[in-house]
Amino acid sequence: MSSGFLVLNLAISIALIIGLILIPKLNPMVSLVIASAYMGISCGLGVIPTMDTIASGFGNMMTSIGLPIGLGVLLGQLMSDSGAAQKIATTLVHAVPKKYVLWALAGTGFLLAIPVFFDITFIILIPIGIAVAKEINKPMAYVAGSLIIGDCVAQTLVPPTPNPLAAPDILGYGLGTQIIAGLIIGLIATFATLFVYTKILDHGFFNEEKDVNHEVDVLKNLSEHEANSKELPSPPFIVSLIPLLLPVVFIMVSTVVAATGSDNVIVALLGNKIFALLMGALSAYLIAWKFIGFKAAEVSASKSLGTAGVALAITGAGGSFGAVIAATNIGQALLDTLHINPGNVIMMCLFAYFIGFIFRVAQGSGTVAGITAMTIMATMSANVPVHPVYLAMA
Repeated sequence: MSSGFLVLNLAISIALIIGLILIPKLNPMVSLVIASAYMGISCGLGVIPTMDTIASGFGNMMTSIGLPIGLGVLLGQLMSDSGAAQKIATTLVHAVPKKYVLWALAGTGFLLAIPVFFDITFIILIPIGIAVAKEINKPMAYVAGSLIIGDCVAQTLVPPTPNPLAAPDILGYGLGTQIIAGLIIGLIATFATLFVYTKILDHGFFNEEKDVNHEVDVLKNLSEHEANSKELPSPPFIVSLIPLLLPVVFIMVSTVVAATGSDNVIVALLGNKIFALLMGALSAYLIAWKFIGFKAAEVSASKSLGTAGVALAITGAGGSFGAVIAATNIGQALLDTLHINPGNVIMMCLFAYFIGFIFRVAQGSGTVAGITAMTIMATMSANVPVHPVYLAMA
């Protein structure tokens, strides 16, 4: 089959994913499976081999990161419901002078979004942000932007959220590398973006009269939230950090020690993502038992399963799409058709960014966008003369 025809089928598959999500509003998992079936059959894999490839791709992805994603979601939910996440947020925001509080909000959003999903992190932080806006006499646009920037960057670059957790397995490198690169590049991106964002607002982009919904009394909502929060016990700041830092420290220590050539069973165990996240989840359980009780902790854990199920289904379907793409050898066809030189690192990184950008804007799901872009790039990453983490960061 010609390279042009392979690329055309890939474009139709991508259009199918976006169209099925936007028009009949099918679940992203179903859309990915349908697109995978089209891609395999149209490219000559055959009906039954295509179905087998879809199943094996889903299974391989779940074998690799299914349990870590579930443990990561459980860890985040327990931190949220036990008050640990709230404690981290209030402590960090109030630890800096007022003139630096927007930077503290962005950094706190970045830190909390590592174990806690975007929406929960935002809900935890927005009441604090409202109080901060009042204290520093700034419009809410400054505060909301700070929270969203930190939250989004961490969700995109730092495990255990699905995309950065899947990246090492899809592109073929170590999880410790992803954590280190994600933390360094993520923090740089967070504060650089915040700097540009606040400068834009400072120059009159935001209009208080036109851009604010004055019918919503945010200060009243804040007072009600604070009244409810005071009824709940709160773990100490250092204790609250344990579930967040434990998996990160384990994996980073293992990565550093292994790099010195001192690899052994203990080092390998510390760097195992299942073990590291299991320890984090167990420490979150202990904190929740202590501060909200056994029954509430169990309710919190059960609630996390629904969130985990959605993340797992979409991530697994992304694995199916990736397996079909790999089976069609689309990578070389893309390079030939688009006249992209795989030796041009900047061009390849921009190409990876463009694919992810198109998916993200078109259908809204960061998980679908990231998984799809990485599975496409995985078919050509071997030809790029740079560590694959650069493609993942793009």
